[in-house]
Amino acid sequence: MKLTLNNLTLKTWEKESQLVRLCEKKLHAPCRYFRILRKSLDARDKSDLRWVYSVECSDREEARPVRVYPRVAREKAPRVVIAGAGPAGLFCAVRLIRHGVAPLLIERGKPVEERVKDVETFFRTGVLDPDSNVQFGEGGAGTFSDGKLNTQTNHPLNREVLETFVEFGAPPETEYLNKPHIGSDNLRRVVAELRAYLLNNGGQIRYGCALTGVRTEEGRLKAVIVNGGEEIAADELVLAIGHSARDTFETLCGLGVPMEQKEFAVGVRVEHLQSAIGRAQYGSGYAALPPADYKLVSHASERAAFTFCMCPGGVVIPAASEAGGVVTNGMSDYARDKRNANSALVVQVKKEDFGNEHPLAGIAFQRKLERAAFTAAGGEYKAPVQLVGDFLSDKESYYFGEVQPSYARGSAFVPMKAIFPKAISDALAAAIPDMDRRLAGFASYDAVLTGVESRTSSPLRILRGEDLQSPFAEGIYPCGEGCGYAGGITSAAADGLRVAQAIAEKYL
Repeated sequence: MKLTLNNLTLKTWEKESQLVRLCEKKLHAPCRYFRILRKSLDARDKSDLRWVYSVECSDREEARPVRVYPRVAREKAPRVVIAGAGPAGLFCAVRLIRHGVAPLLIERGKPVEERVKDVETFFRTGVLDPDSNVQFGEGGAGTFSDGKLNTQTNHPLNREVLETFVEFGAPPETEYLNKPHIGSDNLRRVVAELRAYLLNNGGQIRYGCALTGVRTEEGRLKAVIVNGGEEIAADELVLAIGHSARDTFETLCGLGVPMEQKEFAVGVRVEHLQSAIGRAQYGSGYAALPPADYKLVSHASERAAFTFCMCPGGVVIPAASEAGGVVTNGMSDYARDKRNANSALVVQVKKEDFGNEHPLAGIAFQRKLERAAFTAAGGEYKAPVQLVGDFLSDKESYYFGEVQPSYARGSAFVPMKAIFPKAISDALAAAIPDMDRRLAGFASYDAVLTGVESRTSSPLRILRGEDLQSPFAEGIYPCGEGCGYAGGITSAAADGLRVAQAIAEKYL
């Protein structure tokens, strides 16, 4: 018989093979099928840390269920163009192929291998390629991150996302860890495998190919316009353009594609010693455990503040995509073995902060902060930094303590209050000591704030109906984080699957 067993626990030093013995006691027979469904760390009692499991087991050989995708007949297959090769676009492409539809994927940037070289050049020299950087290129913005796959959404497609990542080379535990992460190094290899699958199964990819318009007739998509003039005939267009495609947003808005403002968040990256985070979360035994993370929320002021995209054992990276603006992000490899921990520490931005009702006003707000940071730090994509203790004391910083900033382009001491609107800096100042009450040492004097974290999510939403299509024209599908329907790698990929399914169902 097949059983699901929940809340099985092991001490942190015990081997997972002991779980099989526990299963055999429940089965009253040898365990011939065993699968971990969920694994999380219970750190509530630092003197008694435990791994908690949910497992599936049986006294018989069991095959894992195989997903079946109804296939569109070849003569009915539509011409599908997917704009953007981030998680939403890539997963949409994979699912379409499994339905028998081979799409054309267009990407303004470069293949991930070339993109990595361009990003490393920018980190080293400050020479920015506006189409090949941390934001643009194959794999999307998440390629230079921690590769976190946990999500706050509970969509049934999330499981398929995790299984697909493992299928294309992610570590096996990605499927069952409570907080799975691939790491930026592994994620690049997964992206390359996804590309190979697409090309080997009839799909096409065009790099250096930017969406610059659409042609419609009688409310129906007829063609996609790329690179300023070339037309590509298309029955369906998936807008998986990411949260930083500002020129594309402007083009679509100018065409009359319905979109609206969306609230987002801005702030800084905060860096601590990873060892300090480990000790605060796990106690003295932290060194024997995976690098500790955290997730904090504060309502100490009228504006909510929260940590986001926490990178254990990682670095703060230059993430600009426009000349003359400083943008930060966090990145970790799979090992998470760098000296510092970093996280976005951001504050809610309200629509009234934008100053008008134009759909693109949020972009103008982001850009103003990014340019202020660039100017304040002296140019060359250096980042403004300030010690947490000096920020809370309203003093200028002059030297670093235990925490040395990891930002690759260098930094300059700048008071954060000189960059942010008063409402944002006041909310940050209220949140840091409040968060310290839940994570000892968060408000450490030597912790470093690096600005600005401005690309947490899209500042707008491109509207779509229940059929997932834009009211502007039949055949246009806003999709993923950039269009306002996701908030990270997993939810963006799941939205790509959802759109692919909707397209396929039209032709079945």
